[in-house]
Amino acid sequence: MENTTKERKGLFKKFTAGCVYIMQRYLPDPFIFCALLTFIVFIGSVLLTGSGPMDVIKHWSNGFWSLLAFSMQMALVLVTGHAMASSKFFKNILSGIASGIKGPKQAILIVSVVSAIACALNWGFGLVIGAIFAKEIAKKVKGIDYRLLIASAYTGFLVWHGGLSGSVPLQLASGGEALAKQTAGAVTNSIPVSQTLFSPMNLFILIGLLVIVPLVNVAMFPSKDEIVEVDSKLLYEPINEELEYSKMTPAEKMENSRIISLLLSIMGFSYIVYYFMTKGFSLNLNIVNFIFMFLGIFLHGTPKKYLNAVFEAVKGSAGILLQFPFYAGIMGIMTGADANGNSLAVLMSNFFVNISTPRTFPVFSFISAGLVNFFVPSGGGQWAVQAPIIMPAGQALGVPIAKSAMAIAWGDAWTNMIQPFWALPALGIAGLGAKDIMGYCLIITIVSGLFISIGFLLF
Repeated sequence: MENTTKERKGLFKKFTAGCVYIMQRYLPDPFIFCALLTFIVFIGSVLLTGSGPMDVIKHWSNGFWSLLAFSMQMALVLVTGHAMASSKFFKNILSGIASGIKGPKQAILIVSVVSAIACALNWGFGLVIGAIFAKEIAKKVKGIDYRLLIASAYTGFLVWHGGLSGSVPLQLASGGEALAKQTAGAVTNSIPVSQTLFSPMNLFILIGLLVIVPLVNVAMFPSKDEIVEVDSKLLYEPINEELEYSKMTPAEKMENSRIISLLLSIMGFSYIVYYFMTKGFSLNLNIVNFIFMFLGIFLHGTPKKYLNAVFEAVKGSAGILLQFPFYAGIMGIMTGADANGNSLAVLMSNFFVNISTPRTFPVFSFISAGLVNFFVPSGGGQWAVQAPIIMPAGQALGVPIAKSAMAIAWGDAWTNMIQPFWALPALGIAGLGAKDIMGYCLIITIVSGLFISIGFLLF
């Protein structure tokens, strides 16, 4: 029995090593990956819909700038989160937690759990905190594979759409005419979160992944000769020398004024308190960024120190600024319809609907949402594309409304693991490329896909 267990572990490690090797060798830079996806959907749209080449280019250009606001939000998630975490106060907290970790495998387990719980609370918060925490661990724990560490932090993002900030269940709970339009009339009344987020099925999937994913991450830990450590010197931001107050010009005295930072912080915190008193624990990207920004201003103490922290953080946002418009263009092609109302996203969703039965419908909807997510990597955008197809079809088959919706939600979250779009903030903080972590994320995608499918079949 013991030999059989060792053999299985050995085969798993070999499979993991193979996936890591393939991804590192053949996965190009995320921008090239984005360009290849653009070519694929362009050709697919021309061949499978009635749109001509110029029509597809128009769809592409129409969508190109549709994510500008979201791109700015995501860039600020990275920049404000990174700047906040680089303050002495926050560094001391993370450093203290990291110092208590004993051994590389324990580090992988803890960062996986912390990231997943944070993402279940709020995906924007978790996406940044996981990567920052992992980076701090790398400074303290020796003998740890930095690639797997960052990958483990990113895998927490898998659970976001089944958590408190999941956009699909929150949209269902809002009800109204907008929801009826989004679902082609299939949903006319609000669906409470007790039927979505807190349903037995969703809790089974969510809790199961909170246990399984960290254990799989630990199981993927490479052998000693395959570990890739990071030079700890690369993890520290440069320290800016401070001028003596007496030698400062009037302008420099204002830049280094604690009063200015304090007054800004008071204004910011006043609104944050007001927000939570009036809206409860309803987090969105704007309030998360607002909290990150004013906590950062307060913790750094002076405007100059905060500006220096932001300057360092901005370096990691290049991928977001360049690639998000191209993904928006891909979304434009995927959703751009011909004269008959056909689009690639509609055709893909209809294919899975047509081969489904009442029992298999949620699983096929989950898989179709995972595939669409490659080309429409936005939860709101994907819901707009698939809800008018999946929701009425599920209703016609007798599948509960909430279950059909959660199939879209989990599909959207599932393939984020191998979609560089969402990994960019974490990679920007860590200073890695997508190919460094995607081999490990591929294993999580396979394991989680099987488990989530079982969850839909059991309930």
